[in-house]
Amino acid sequence: MQAVGSRAGSPHPEAPGLQVLLLKTGPRPSRSTTLPTPTLALLYPGDRAMRERGDPSESRFAALFDAFAVAGLRAVPAVYHDDFADEVEAQLGGVAVVLVWCNPIEGGRRRDRLDAMLRRLAGQGVVVSAHPDAILKLGTKDVLFDTRDLPFGSDVHRVDSLAQLQAELPGRLRRGARVFKQHRGQSGAGVWRVEAGDASAPQLLRVRHAQRGSEEERLDFAALAHRLAPYFDAANGGHMIDQAWQPRLVDGMVRAYLVEDRVAGFGVQAVNALFPAAPGQPAPPPGPRLYHGPELAAFQGLRRLLETGWIEMLRARVELPRDRLPLLWDCDFLFGEPAADGTECFVLCEINASSVAPFPPSAMVPLVAAAASRVPEG
Repeated sequence: MQAVGSRAGSPHPEAPGLQVLLLKTGPRPSRSTTLPTPTLALLYPGDRAMRERGDPSESRFAALFDAFAVAGLRAVPAVYHDDFADEVEAQLGGVAVVLVWCNPIEGGRRRDRLDAMLRRLAGQGVVVSAHPDAILKLGTKDVLFDTRDLPFGSDVHRVDSLAQLQAELPGRLRRGARVFKQHRGQSGAGVWRVEAGDASAPQLLRVRHAQRGSEEERLDFAALAHRLAPYFDAANGGHMIDQAWQPRLVDGMVRAYLVEDRVAGFGVQAVNALFPAAPGQPAPPPGPRLYHGPELAAFQGLRRLLETGWIEMLRARVELPRDRLPLLWDCDFLFGEPAADGTECFVLCEINASSVAPFPPSAMVPLVAAAASRVPEG
């Protein structure tokens, strides 16, 4: 798939809406200007030195800090690490809204302590986005199982033990390849494609981890079980999600970026982590994600589906009130088999709610507006 747009990882150019704000309000205030008491905090991981510097310009959210300043809201960094969690909690007790960017596993640590802190703050009246409970409903692979019968769902099963895996895998592999996904993770960690072996060695499964740099291996079931065993530990969720392989992965993946219940932009990636290798060649590395605004013509059908039904279906299925939707989240879709009339179909691959960054510049203004709407007046 060919796409034109901003490359993932590049600095955010100012969104058009932000440029309009700048024209109306004048130049953005310098960071030395006296500003009101902080009303918002942006929490992201870092070390003690980063926290002591407290410099928004050295973070990947520099443009977002500026956008809040343009809107008349003071946002401050809340650099987080478990080692000084109490200090961060004391800081956040004095703000109205905290926007959180922290992966499920950050620097080898799970975010259990952070989530407990965020729940306490929310209980004290601080608006937390994304709230840990919302992440558990939307941002784990369980959402694929919970929504398997909805229009964007697919052939998905929950596997609760290695014994269940051994009993059920052969029958499913006869229908095609499967993708096993750990309960929570990021960047392809804990996502495995499994395919039946060929006629010359049927006992050896073709297995590939989605983590960057992984190559296909030939493993018997015992070796596969050894690889997957850690994901069945209670600390790692105690189960895996088994989703049918989508053959049209070769056509690319589209990520819909959402601010609450509205599409704020798209990310298009032609080559992703499990893109198949050409015969005799290593698998190609994942390519860049190209950013577009919500008006991207190729995906107006997907936008309409999300805004006029799918998000509501999703909320209802996972029992998440609208006001608990993350202020910024995203849904990854693969292409399914087109309908009989040629209409494009989309299959949900995962939802990200823990640490959505980078994101399209077009999401900046709606995100600022959504956060500002949560700040109490006066």
